[in-house]
Amino acid sequence: MNKFLTLALLLLTLACKSPDARRPISVKSGSFIDASVERNKKLNAKEQALIESFMNQKHENEYIASESGFWYFYNTKVEIDSLQSPVFGDIVNYNYDVKTLNGQTIYSTEELKTRTYAIDKEELFTGLREGLKLMKTGETVTFLFPSQKAYGYYGDENKIGTNTPIMCKVTLNSITKTTN
Repeated sequence: MNKFLTLALLLLTLACKSPDARRPISVKSGSFIDASVERNKKLNAKEQALIESFMNQKHENEYIASESGFWYFYNTKVEIDSLQSPVFGDIVNYNYDVKTLNGQTIYSTEELKTRTYAIDKEELFTGLREGLKLMKTGETVTFLFPSQKAYGYYGDENKIGTNTPIMCKVTLNSITKTTN
């Protein structure tokens, strides 16, 4: 009877053990995200090399690297200190064109017509939105945008393809200041 009682207590103790957590059969470590990051780094490096090659060929211009990740030079620079660049909510009137880095016109100024834009209140591709904030009335600036600052992965679903760096020549006609 003693052996039977000892065996019953031993089985009872072992049966009350908490279950182990089940482990997944395959472990996903975020490999898709890692691959995407790596692919984007390579694309960015390729586009940066392409833009730097363009700038080296067109060395007569003084290129400025923006804090936002694109390059530009002034075709016409306004040196008057009293003129201000647009800020949030200001309405700007501008003209621009869009070209490939080898100079082929994608959209002409005539095709795009004169535009108005409320700074940071309307949709506009990232590079141009940031570029307009650097300008003063009467200036003409040529911007070199890598694809992630232009139309990115999708392009414009018309004439601009996937991951296409572009060049835009922009003239800022006027700034209408608003009270925010």
